[in-house]
Amino acid sequence: MFSIVGVLRPLGLALVLLGLVSPIAGVGFRRGRLSNGFLGEPSKVATLQRSLESEDLWFEQRLDHFKPSDTRSWKQRYYLNADHYRNDSTAPIFLMIGGEGEATAKWMREGAWVHYAEHFGALCFQLEHRFYGKSHPTGDLSTANLAYLSSEQALADLANFVSAMKVKFNLAESQKWVAFGGSYPGSLAAWAREKYPHLIYGSISSSGPLLAEVDFKEYFEVVKASLASYKPDCVEAVTRSFAQVEILLKHMIGQRNLDEKFKTCTPIKDAIENPLDIANFFENLAGNFAGVVQYNKDNSPHATITIDDICDVMLNTTIGPPVTRLGVVNGMLLKESNTTCLDYKYDKMVADMKNVSWDSETAKGMRQWTYQTCNEFGFYQTSENKSDTFGDRFGVDFFIRQCMDVFSESMDAKYLQQAVAQTNKHYGALKPETTNVLYVHGSIDPWHALGLVKSANSATPTIYIDGTAHCANMYEPAKSDPPQLVAARNKITKYLAKLLEGYTSTPY
Repeated sequence: MFSIVGVLRPLGLALVLLGLVSPIAGVGFRRGRLSNGFLGEPSKVATLQRSLESEDLWFEQRLDHFKPSDTRSWKQRYYLNADHYRNDSTAPIFLMIGGEGEATAKWMREGAWVHYAEHFGALCFQLEHRFYGKSHPTGDLSTANLAYLSSEQALADLANFVSAMKVKFNLAESQKWVAFGGSYPGSLAAWAREKYPHLIYGSISSSGPLLAEVDFKEYFEVVKASLASYKPDCVEAVTRSFAQVEILLKHMIGQRNLDEKFKTCTPIKDAIENPLDIANFFENLAGNFAGVVQYNKDNSPHATITIDDICDVMLNTTIGPPVTRLGVVNGMLLKESNTTCLDYKYDKMVADMKNVSWDSETAKGMRQWTYQTCNEFGFYQTSENKSDTFGDRFGVDFFIRQCMDVFSESMDAKYLQQAVAQTNKHYGALKPETTNVLYVHGSIDPWHALGLVKSANSATPTIYIDGTAHCANMYEPAKSDPPQLVAARNKITKYLAKLLEGYTSTPY
């Protein structure tokens, strides 16, 4: 067989450091997504980081897989790691699926999957998702061009890539391809096995939302439960703080007080008559808690603030009333995202999102991911109950309005419902008709509400990790990992062993 090591060359000690600089609205977290995507980098522990990186490689990909007469193509980025490759006809091939952010070479040397590769002697590929990072299928991000951005096209990219790599590197048909992905790529990993079983032998799907849903109201229900898992009083304090924001909004003095507490870029008095601005303001404040909960205590560089940290602030009566404590939490998150003030102006957000240039801040993924939510998934994390913790200011209509304002008036509520229904019909939602996929979720992660966390079917085994957050099992293992996370990774190793030996998998 052809030796692959020769195509690799070390890139020295350079590190790819993705900062949490906000694309829009003054925060590094929005729509359940960090400004640089869901995963970020694989480790924040310096002693676990490996300096040797991987070269950018390029693959000629079709623009439209479903229109044979369209022969246009583009260059898709991928990475390769043969460090642990056994280089024989039984060695597995591991494929990390890129998602709604830039792919990073650091995942080729770090992360749990690299340890699995070392254990099984696997060759590792990572394919960047079309329209993210440096994989630019079109000249810009116009709405017309984004018609080529979909999960179906991305899965076809994967299939085309696998077929081409088999030829390029003379890989044997007996070598089993296993897909790995976390969050949206976790869904893609499962769907790749479902739609292309002749190419993808099995998948490890981490934190993948299988159920598309326009009104993802369960998201903040899990956020509340996760805060309560630290201390129930934390949720009560957050509830009171949001209620106090509502009271301060009613008076000019109160509005000035909010400006001071939350470091607003624009005075509240200039936006008080615009419900879209106020909705954005509240969504930003709620997003502070959502972002912390979603990545609580994982081993990634972006998980610097924990549920413990923000709940300790919210329960610290010496700081002042709950609304003052809420302002302190907001300040912590602004600082973490390298942002000086809270920009909640709706029109500015829409204007930023309408920028179609690859050089824009929103081209780091926010415009593209928002399009996918408007065209396929929904996933809108809403709060529309006045008596609930986060209030009633950002209901589903607020998000549908953004689809219409940013992309097209035709992307209304009816369009979204039809799009989401089609997605669920196409992939099977929470009743996948597939085998050889292991679904992994954490109880703290709000996205588990749309995932497969329990299964009576031995063909669709699951691992549900108590007390862990979004994609926690994917990051570089550390000595500080809780025992249930260590156990989960061991179960994944055992599942892979059965998968690669051809045994029928059993649920854990």
